[in-house]
Amino acid sequence: MRRPGFEPAARSLPRMENLHLIVGLGNPGAEYARTRHNAGFLVAERLANRWGASWAFAKKFNARLARTERSGRRALLCLPQTYMNSSGDAVRGVVEFYRIPVSQMLVIVDDADLPLGHLRLRPNGSSGGHHGLESIEAQLGTRGYARLRIGIGRQDGAREITGYVLGRFSSTEAELADKVLTAASDQAEAWLEAGIQKAMNQFNGAVEGAVNESNEQ
Repeated sequence: MRRPGFEPAARSLPRMENLHLIVGLGNPGAEYARTRHNAGFLVAERLANRWGASWAFAKKFNARLARTERSGRRALLCLPQTYMNSSGDAVRGVVEFYRIPVSQMLVIVDDADLPLGHLRLRPNGSSGGHHGLESIEAQLGTRGYARLRIGIGRQDGAREITGYVLGRFSSTEAELADKVLTAASDQAEAWLEAGIQKAMNQFNGAVEGAVNESNEQ
């Protein structure tokens, strides 16, 4: 069920059937740049660079947006500037204004429960305790949107991981982190151009150099 009152804004644009929204989650500000928790930002920024799309700040959404067209589909990249726990505020504004069906939205997030170097794309699902996904679910009233989880791992045996996820990849992690961010960008591009099933089949699991696990197939 959608959240009560979740209707397109009166001044929204006509629905664009081929407009797809790719949201990268993270925290704004130099102190958070390139941290593990900003993996979603990093992938969206790679996509914009790859596609030659320029970022602009949209004050009414409190988000950075970049527009492009790929294989006949319009793509809108979004980086909420609300801080992670309020990501849904920006996402809801964009979804309402452009009247984007949630079936045409992909959210890219970090996941400390996945080993570093692993990717997991799903068409829907729970937040898994990720506060950014929790905020989006609360604002949209649905879990029915695709989410791409980027494994960042966690410190062995650690329950409190705030310091870890807000830290930067170590020098020993840098090469593998770069590979997984590139693979995640490839997977998001495949989602847009070829559909979610092909993107899942081609990329879910461990990237080269990561330890493979049977439950990631």
